[in-house]
Amino acid sequence: MEQKTKVTAEDGKQDLMITREFDLPVELLFKAHTDPELIEQWMSNPYATSKLLKFEGKKHGSYQQQSTDANGKVVFSASGVFHDIIPNKKIIRTFEMENAPLGVQLEILNFEKLDDHKSKLTTHTIYESGVLRDQQLKMPFAQGLSMAHDRMQEIVSKLK
Repeated sequence: MEQKTKVTAEDGKQDLMITREFDLPVELLFKAHTDPELIEQWMSNPYATSKLLKFEGKKHGSYQQQSTDANGKVVFSASGVFHDIIPNKKIIRTFEMENAPLGVQLEILNFEKLDDHKSKLTTHTIYESGVLRDQQLKMPFAQGLSMAHDRMQEIVSKLK
């Protein structure tokens, strides 16, 4: 089955583009990225429960998230800072996974209204180097992100 979330990485570059169209109004897609309860729901999966330990969804605010398995073991931890938030349009933030040698990434999320019921998310992620970006791509990153986006679509669709 083809993934709906597309990850594009040009050779020799240190960035990547992630695009996905959703059957959601742009306001709900944006809310899915700024409402802590919704984020925890779609970031969780059958193998790990996601929690936001900190979420200051404002310019210069920060966030910290953590996922634990059924035994309470931390399997994922990340944090970052919001540099700008323009409702229903854009989020600029940093992202850094703990215990992963990928460094800090800059993420620019653009939210685009396609019509009253559809929207598009385009994320431009910039890494410190092409080597770090390529390390990320060797992980099951694209598959995991696509699965999270599928969960987001399913969960947030119920709010329509």
